[in-house]
Amino acid sequence: MALKITEECINCDVCEPVCPNEAIYMGVEIYEIDPDQCTECIGHFDEPQCVEICPVECIPKDPEHQETEEQLLAKYQRLITEL
Repeated sequence: MALKITEECINCDVCEPVCPNEAIYMGVEIYEIDPDQCTECIGHFDEPQCVEICPVECIPKDPEHQETEEQLLAKYQRLITEL
C-alpha cells in the first residue's frame, strides 16, 4: 500500500529529501506522494523514512492504493531498473 500525506502537513520540508524513490513532491498546498513511486521504502529501509521523520505524523497508508509487500517489492525492482 502506498502512503499519503494528509492535510495536517505543515510543509516542514523534512520528508522529501529522505524518500529514496523520489516519490514525495510539493503539491499545490502541501507535500504529496506519487503512489506509482512509493514502495513504503521496501527494498531500501525497514521502515518508511518519511513516516519516521514526520514531526506531525501525517503520513498514513493510503487505502486507495492497497498493495501487498510482494507488489511493493516488485515496484521497487521496477524502479531500480529504470535508473
